[in-house]
Amino acid sequence: MKLFLRKSALCFLGLLILLCYSCAPKQVVTGPVEEPKVIEVKPAEPEPIETKPVETKPVETKPPETKPVEAKPLEPKPVEPSTVVGKIADYVFTRAELETQVMRELRTRPDEYVTEDGSVDARAVLEKMIAEKAMLIDAREQNFLEEKDAKAKLKRFKDMMLANLLLKTELQEKVRVTDAEIDQKIASDPNLNRDQAKARLEKQRALILTNQFYEQLHEKLHVQKLKLNFARAAQIYQRLLFAPKEKQRIRFVKKTQVEEDLTPEEKSIVLGTFDGGQVTLEDWLETLCLYSPPRRPRDLHTPAGVERFVDRILRLPVFVAEARLRGLDNDEGYVKQVTEREDATLFRKAMVAKYEQIKKPTEEEITAYFNENKEKFRTPDRLKIDQIWCQDFKTAQKVKELLRSANDFQSLKQEYSFAKEDKPVSISVSREGMLFKDLLGAEPNEIVGPIRGFYLDRGKRPAEWQVKWRVVKILQKQPGAAQESVNGMERQVSSVIRNEQREALLAKYRKELLEKYPYEIYPEGIKDINPLNIP
Repeated sequence: MKLFLRKSALCFLGLLILLCYSCAPKQVVTGPVEEPKVIEVKPAEPEPIETKPVETKPVETKPPETKPVEAKPLEPKPVEPSTVVGKIADYVFTRAELETQVMRELRTRPDEYVTEDGSVDARAVLEKMIAEKAMLIDAREQNFLEEKDAKAKLKRFKDMMLANLLLKTELQEKVRVTDAEIDQKIASDPNLNRDQAKARLEKQRALILTNQFYEQLHEKLHVQKLKLNFARAAQIYQRLLFAPKEKQRIRFVKKTQVEEDLTPEEKSIVLGTFDGGQVTLEDWLETLCLYSPPRRPRDLHTPAGVERFVDRILRLPVFVAEARLRGLDNDEGYVKQVTEREDATLFRKAMVAKYEQIKKPTEEEITAYFNENKEKFRTPDRLKIDQIWCQDFKTAQKVKELLRSANDFQSLKQEYSFAKEDKPVSISVSREGMLFKDLLGAEPNEIVGPIRGFYLDRGKRPAEWQVKWRVVKILQKQPGAAQESVNGMERQVSSVIRNEQREALLAKYRKELLEKYPYEIYPEGIKDINPLNIP
């Protein structure tokens, strides 16, 4: 989500959500809904239902008073050949990506990737990365994206991103405010700083411009509401609310009711149309189910309430229709974002499918595992330390020598550390990983170094872990303790057993995939990848 969700785009996404889903009538449910007395629960004689979209005029491709965006088909950017270290299908892996992943594995799974001589098995890390992409290929072949829940969520994601891109394209330049306007806003409300004043002005302007833009599209795309069907929709909503097929403790319409309690004919009742699309009762109810029950309008049992909610939910599909007319669905950033979301969905579903094969361990298995692996269930050793982070080994050596001469640790930290503001921290093996053993043998007030450490550079976006030299002062030491009985630890032991089963299952699956799908690794590109080798 790198293209749209940056600073300038955030306001448009928030604005879209606000306009599409927060324009509720002022009356909202504040407690259990009381059954309206004016409407009978039993179905009345239905009014005629129009299930076909109304006939529309040919679509105009030029938006009124707007400049169409010249959208270009997605053309993958070429990757510099010298940076490529591996490939499977359309997925390409660069040296930089591999180095980042190697660092991550070193912090979390050093036993798997650090050899006896201290070198890092970068090839093994790359094979795991390739195998995880093979999981996506395999999941696509199994049509995981065609499953109803995945399909619906992806459609909603695509629609939201397309509408957001349209609003950003259309309004971004128009919502800018001048310094004079900001000064005037602050004069009227002295409690605001410049950023707050600017944000409020831009939001106000964006709301006005978005409404005006929607009115243009309303006319251009011939948006129509099929009011003849609103009474029937209100009646069906009331039936779902007060006479569900399965009794409910709390009265509100659930998504499962939309799927199971409606007939195909009821689902297809058309409530609104526009050039290129329509909104059905199924769409109307599924959108309603995105709201928490207390935030739902309380007048949906009336035709007027149905109409108000139709007005609200029509905006998103109308914006999407216009975005497609402008070719924004071919925008490079949008396509990349959709692909990433599809991949994340596929990966999650592939993992879940494998995890379902794991059985819950029995009480006997839990007890036996604990007795054979008591060391795994020790409370962890903990240290509280202060650190002087150094740019290189030479600087760390100098700091250590100065400390031997009884120099003050804090004064040297202020003089030599590149992280002067860092405060003492409590650490364990979960934070330090393979480097924790370098500190565990030390006692309070002892100085250790120069030694390597994992430093999180928050100055980079995103924050990046690096290996840096440091000199460490041990402030406190709290040894771990063994657990002698499994009593009270059953859930923790069960979790460890299941995690080990998952890891074994995934390792086997990854191996099978690497045998099934062809891939390439370029040995020259992965030479000398070892984050532990630092100057």
